[in-house]
Amino acid sequence: HPVILVTGGAGYVGSHICVALAEAGLPFLILDNFSNARRSVLQRLEKILGFAPPCIDADIRDTAMLAQLFEEQQVDAVIHCAFLTSSAEAQREPLRYYENNVSGTIGLLRTMQTAGIRNLIVSSSSVVYGNPAPEPVREDAALSASTPYGQTALMVEQVLSSLDEASPKRWRMALLRSFNAVGCHDSGLIAEDPPRMSTHVAPYLAQVASGKRDCLRVFGNDFATPDGTAVRDYLHVMDLARAYVATLRYLRGHPGLLKLNIGSGDPTSVLGLVRAFEHANGRAVPFRVGPRRQGDAAHCWADITKAQTLLGWEPQLSLSRMMEDIWRWQIGLGRTVH
Repeated sequence: HPVILVTGGAGYVGSHICVALAEAGLPFLILDNFSNARRSVLQRLEKILGFAPPCIDADIRDTAMLAQLFEEQQVDAVIHCAFLTSSAEAQREPLRYYENNVSGTIGLLRTMQTAGIRNLIVSSSSVVYGNPAPEPVREDAALSASTPYGQTALMVEQVLSSLDEASPKRWRMALLRSFNAVGCHDSGLIAEDPPRMSTHVAPYLAQVASGKRDCLRVFGNDFATPDGTAVRDYLHVMDLARAYVATLRYLRGHPGLLKLNIGSGDPTSVLGLVRAFEHANGRAVPFRVGPRRQGDAAHCWADITKAQTLLGWEPQLSLSRMMEDIWRWQIGLGRTVH
């Protein structure tokens, strides 16, 4: 049977994509070096799926390994999520980010090209929009990046655009610009749980509410937004994962390069997120306001019309559901895997 290779498939988004693929009856193979994922995810996935997920423990930059994998396995498509994504870490370690994100992607594309594999979905990010105007951002908006991580995302997009222009209609590729994924699978078995602390606000919310941390740090309350805090688009991770499956189906009949926003289409401020968590879970989240982070946009939320129209995809799960999920994970349902 042909399989779908999911690079970074043990990570937060990748593991949820694997669940969505299994739901759709699509065989997959995980490739992960566990630099930003826990090995226990494999046992957790097994409990959810009812079978042990096939996994290769290797680095995306090892092109000899990739070439051998493509020779031995009948890989039909690649979902590429093996990216480092922390803006703060990228400022400290730019070379690591350029090497993994940009060089890693180029090596993957070269090896796919040699093997004749032409179906690819790349996990991109809303970070490519820089600091957009205060309205839902469309796929044809100007792109810019003010951080090394954002630069790597833009470069990867440029590489795919150049590849598409060089061989029109030979590849079937999609760039999914995901907004802020939150929540977890309803089993509570997998969630955003990186080995190093996430820079995302949602895991912090739950840790503060449980007393593991004393307060939430809010970066800036002087943005030009209704309550002064940054406005973002929060999307349930299972809605994001199902968008990948819908994109895979769409690409089968549509060669070329597709660029899609995947978000909820709803703007929510950081303080709005805190209130939504408190309301959903009946737990107070004390917070302290600090200075803005370099490169943080005041607003960034998605116009998702294109994904809705082309894929027939709709986000299903509400903000309060996302908040309930991260709390359920935090208080330990499904935390112990034997």
